[in-house]
Amino acid sequence: MIDPDGRLAAGAYEAGLRALEYAGLEVIASPAGRLPERRREIELIVEDGGGELRTGPYLDECRAAFGVEPELGVITYVSRGTDDDALGVLRRFGLSGEVVRTVEDDEEVVTVEIPRDAGRRVPESRLHTALEAALNCEVRIVAAPD
Repeated sequence: MIDPDGRLAAGAYEAGLRALEYAGLEVIASPAGRLPERRREIELIVEDGGGELRTGPYLDECRAAFGVEPELGVITYVSRGTDDDALGVLRRFGLSGEVVRTVEDDEEVVTVEIPRDAGRRVPESRLHTALEAALNCEVRIVAAPD
């Protein structure tokens, strides 16, 4: 939320959006005229770089662009269904592994090989659900051979 107190004028909001775009950030936002003053929210689309997402620099950019104290909202991860997305899911669960894609009966199947002891640290059902959501295809999780 850019302006939770509703103090930002429409022109300042629009100028802030342009400043963020000029800084090279991908911004999704509605024009000021379409938003109630207390509902000025924007989305920044950023790469997480495969590690922990650092929100501080983005909050700093918003603070500088709008001149008000922003509030961090929900962080949502967008997936393109790539092997890197699958590896990113594994990293979020504190795991590493191998990803292999095959086609069976005209359907893409992704097999994810994880360390044998990973099942004791992470519930397989949660990992499976997260991988399917990220990849939008059938996922099989197998234990790496010793």
